[in-house]
Amino acid sequence: MSELPLIFAALSEPTRFAIVERLMAEGELPAGAFLDDFDISAPAISRHLNVLSNAGLVTKRVNRQQRLYSARPETIGVVSAWAMGHREFWENSLKRLELALQQEMERK
Repeated sequence: MSELPLIFAALSEPTRFAIVERLMAEGELPAGAFLDDFDISAPAISRHLNVLSNAGLVTKRVNRQQRLYSARPETIGVVSAWAMGHREFWENSLKRLELALQQEMERK
């Protein structure tokens, strides 16, 4: 789980989060496909893609002049597993709270 801070840091920026969302929805895309999505330059898109790549969220494949990016399902799975583990914690905590409240109401 040591990669989680790096993953969350990369996803915390709205442009990068949107890039990952689009890659997950549409599959592999060239870097230039994101230029119309944001009001930023091609070098800025490239920097965002590099951050995502360094965090393990996307992979890059070179096809002649194109740089093609795709989301890495295994990294998304790490995030999902972490979230589901915390969901279970909160559900159990809320169940314990509900039980304690019911017991308190029965005493009154």
